[in-house]
Formats: sequence, C-alpha cells, structure tokens
Amino acid sequence: MRVFGIDCGTEITGFGVVESDDTGRAPRLVCKAMGAIRLKKKLSTAERLLQVFQELGAEMERWKPDAVAIEEVFYSVNAKSALKLGQVRGVALLAAATQGLPVAEYAPLTIKSSVVGYGLAKKEQVQFMVARLLELAEVPEPADAADALAIAICHIHTAQTLALQGAGR
Repeated sequence: MRVFGIDCGTEITGFGVVESDDTGRAPRLVCKAMGAIRLKKKLSTAERLLQVFQELGAEMERWKPDAVAIEEVFYSVNAKSALKLGQVRGVALLAAATQGLPVAEYAPLTIKSSVVGYGLAKKEQVQFMVARLLELAEVPEPADAADALAIAICHIHTAQTLALQGAGR
C-alpha cells in the first residue's frame, strides 16, 4: 500500500509518500518522498490555491498512491485562519478526487496517537518518531513534511488494524 499524506497549511503545505513493505520477515514502512509547497505571498488567494492544486496533483501523478490521507480541520480561535486553512484543504481534497483517489481524514489526536502513542505529543516528538518508524538518518524537515509523513503512517496503521480485525472474524 502506498499512501500520499498531506499536511495543509496557509503558508506551507507538506506532503509525504509512505509505502508498506511486507516482503521481508517483518513488515516495514518506507519513505518514498517528502516535500513542502511554499506558497508565494505575492500571489492572490486564488493563485495560491491554484499553486497547491497543481503541485499536489503533479506529485500524486508522479507517485501514484493507492490512497490519500489528510488531517481533519482542527478548531481555531481565529475564524479567518480557519477559513483560509479550509480553502487549502478543499483544494487538496479536489486534487485527490481529480486523480480518482480515495481519501481518508484523521484528527490530529488520532495521528499523534498512531505515530507517537500519545495524542498530545509535541511536534518534535512526532518528527523523531517519524524518523524512527521510517528508518531515516535524520529528522524530516520541514516539520510540515514530517507531519504529512505522520498522516500517511497513521493511515497505513489504521488500514493494517482494520485488515487484522477483518481477518479475525
């Protein structure tokens, strides 16, 4: 299974591609790609959203994932920030739908619990555990890319758990 994780942001949108490799003795997770889309401040909102759509679409086309995983909207004190984030999320969802890919959405607490084992983990803890789980030499940078990898890992863990539960019936 190859999963394309997306961490939406109003300035930087991170992405990461994780694949589960079940060919060896023990299943392992493999990082295929990671990166960040840095939105150009001089562009209008519409142009920035187009940039996210085009770049995510190109990466999905390149990596041909089986599924896309994205973080659910968290509740923000600032309504304007939440609205802008929602626009980026909408474009990310559209990019996945345009590719005909299934999309799974996860709450931040679920993602952190799946990767770190603690729903209130700090960003540094998530980055550290992503590096450990993917056997990376260094902590993934920027943090947005690490978060996207964490979202993809969460989806793979969830799919594996559901498969095991289904096999036990």
